[in-house]
Amino acid sequence: MSPKKKVPESVRFTYGRQSWSYPVLTGTEGEKAVDITELRRDTGLVTLDPGFVNSGACLSDITFIDGEKGVLRHRGYAIEDLAEHCVFLEVAYLLIMGKLPDRKEWQSFSDLMNRHSMIHEDMRDFFLNYPEQAHPMAVLSAMVVSLSSFYPEIEQEDLKEPIDITVTRLLSKLRTIAAFSYKKSIGEPFVYPSRRLTYCENFLNMMFSSPVNDYWPDPVVVRALNLFLILHADHEQNCSTSVVRFVGSAGSSLYASIAAGICALWGPLHGGANQAVTEMLERILREDGGKVDRVIDRAKKKDPRARLMGFGHRIYKTYDPRARIAKETCMKLLARLGMQNDPVLQLAVELEEKALAEPYFQERALYPNVDFYTGIAYRAMGIPANMFTVLFALGRLPGWIAHWLENRRDPVQKIGRPRQVYNGPALRPFVPMDQR
Repeated sequence: MSPKKKVPESVRFTYGRQSWSYPVLTGTEGEKAVDITELRRDTGLVTLDPGFVNSGACLSDITFIDGEKGVLRHRGYAIEDLAEHCVFLEVAYLLIMGKLPDRKEWQSFSDLMNRHSMIHEDMRDFFLNYPEQAHPMAVLSAMVVSLSSFYPEIEQEDLKEPIDITVTRLLSKLRTIAAFSYKKSIGEPFVYPSRRLTYCENFLNMMFSSPVNDYWPDPVVVRALNLFLILHADHEQNCSTSVVRFVGSAGSSLYASIAAGICALWGPLHGGANQAVTEMLERILREDGGKVDRVIDRAKKKDPRARLMGFGHRIYKTYDPRARIAKETCMKLLARLGMQNDPVLQLAVELEEKALAEPYFQERALYPNVDFYTGIAYRAMGIPANMFTVLFALGRLPGWIAHWLENRRDPVQKIGRPRQVYNGPALRPFVPMDQR
């Protein structure tokens, strides 16, 4: 007797007197999705899903998130393992190339990072013409677009150069551009990258070294920066990553797509959240005398001015796994810097403890997210608030590149073009101007 064939799962859709069946796809980790590719063709209907909170835009093998269980994995590796055992560039290699590098691949990747760390000298003129107080994110996005004028792009059908060169060029140069944008904002001379320093050491040196200040990166600070960049390296189909894929679907270059992602990340509801957390904590100290109970009571009354930044997440309905690592790293860093009694840190710890003890926050799954402690750590490193989102962009860059490449290589992807449900005026007769 032959075994029974497994019947593929499907969902039946009924509209009027007709019914249609649509297949159910199952991901590697068991998550399910209804494939409605043919829905409009069959029924004339579209789905309405503001914010795309229930819509999958693609099949992806880069990152897996289980928001209910607090799980985050890149290419199958748990974020906890990557944070403990890797430096940022190893995770970047994993995301972009699909595997962790062996020693030979790592050496080659590191050599390319060093070789491409400089930016074209003519690009210095761009920096010199920005206003002194230009926001570093504005400079970052503009300079990334400018890279396409100086360096080859990835073509639609053929690669002008090996992908590892294109990738390392962008990874390395974005770090240099970020540091240069900071130096420009404070009126100090640019500091060039050094072949003797690692990725994070180089960034810190370019930020804080000057002709009158010999700077050597503290290993604890370097490790903390590596960890924070790893925690931000990718997070599935978030706002900025979706923008990168969307812009790339039009055939736009890698540089143009990444610049668009930087602009999306700039939003205070996305990459600017860690800056908002730090500003909130400083405001509580200044205006409320650090009285946490008063702040929590106002938040429970849904006072829009008392919203607790850094709590809650669109995806996670439990403690953000990145937040645990960020908190531990932040505590170690401030202890190393002799800032364990920093009032902002002490306030953050007290606020977290009291908020998590409140049924109001428990019932609404409002747990601290990754932004809650990273801003405090960056502040302790001496990084100004307007650079927090730039560091987020540095960390997220490997994920953006990986998704751009995946989207371009996907044979079923099309140019992004969502539908809408029009709710404006119906057809109206035109009235000439002198009769209106």
